[in-house]
Amino acid sequence: MANSRVCLLRHNLNALFPPCSTSMLSRPALPTRRFVTSASISSKESLITSPSTEQSANKNPRWKPMCLYYTQDKCTMMQDSCHLQKFNHSLCLEDFVDDGEYKNRHSEDLDYFLVLDLEGKVEILEFPVLMIDARSMDVVAFFHRFVRPSEMSEERINQYIEGKYGKLGVDRVWHDTAIPFDEVIAQFEEWMQKHSLCNKEPDSPLRRAAFVTCGNWDIKTKIPQQCKVAKMKLPSYFMEWINLKDVYLNFYKRRAAGMRTMMNELKIPLLGSHHLGIDDTKNIARVLQRMLMDGAELKITARRNPLIPEKVEFLFENRIK
Repeated sequence: MANSRVCLLRHNLNALFPPCSTSMLSRPALPTRRFVTSASISSKESLITSPSTEQSANKNPRWKPMCLYYTQDKCTMMQDSCHLQKFNHSLCLEDFVDDGEYKNRHSEDLDYFLVLDLEGKVEILEFPVLMIDARSMDVVAFFHRFVRPSEMSEERINQYIEGKYGKLGVDRVWHDTAIPFDEVIAQFEEWMQKHSLCNKEPDSPLRRAAFVTCGNWDIKTKIPQQCKVAKMKLPSYFMEWINLKDVYLNFYKRRAAGMRTMMNELKIPLLGSHHLGIDDTKNIARVLQRMLMDGAELKITARRNPLIPEKVEFLFENRIK
């Protein structure tokens, strides 16, 4: 609890004082360098503009980087006008859907899409989810946590985070807020129950909702791997999902290697930083939005065998392998 108060206090101090003013706080030592500010309230404010941020700002002058304390329910500067002017505190999607053109071809069994895009190859580092209304395509809720690896030394974690998030300027907020994977899942289940996405009983499936991912890796491979590392059972709500790549292939009759390919082909400008999970999740949701507007129908593309979770059945004959 004390460490949590220190982290939140640093969030306020960083907006008022240079980085050296927080040097006495207890935390792992990080390399001293000039940081970019891409999508957080970093302790190093706007020293350099990152290429992705600069590109986004040029294409959309209204675009602002997300406050990554806000996305994790830890922003304490909501009354600071300078902070609010500089950082985004809304996860609403770009409003390019014409309600008159939206064909509303979602599955009748689904009320919500849960867009998920994990980050971290060795262990999961970021767990972001956008809850999208299947009819209006509005973002109705979001869940975002940074995840602290459990099988790495502090030195290795620092190197890992420096390489992954340092170039985006968000490694400081990661160190301030990251929690173990089992705590993330516990908080995620509380969030789902709050939004009536599942029952309170253990092993409850999703209720009229489905995860949407850009590829099978997130739910098919990475979450089971992380559950083994955390010595926990794979939750039952990760038993099926929609791989947007497969839907894209079958609807547009062309293959897309990933999110960037789909965005380029659909002429959707990238906003935010690629490989920052919360930004990628928003961009994937914008692709989803455009596909539904074009008339695509989203159906479950992969399902686990409940008796043998390692066995996955792919439901589209024509799919990305």
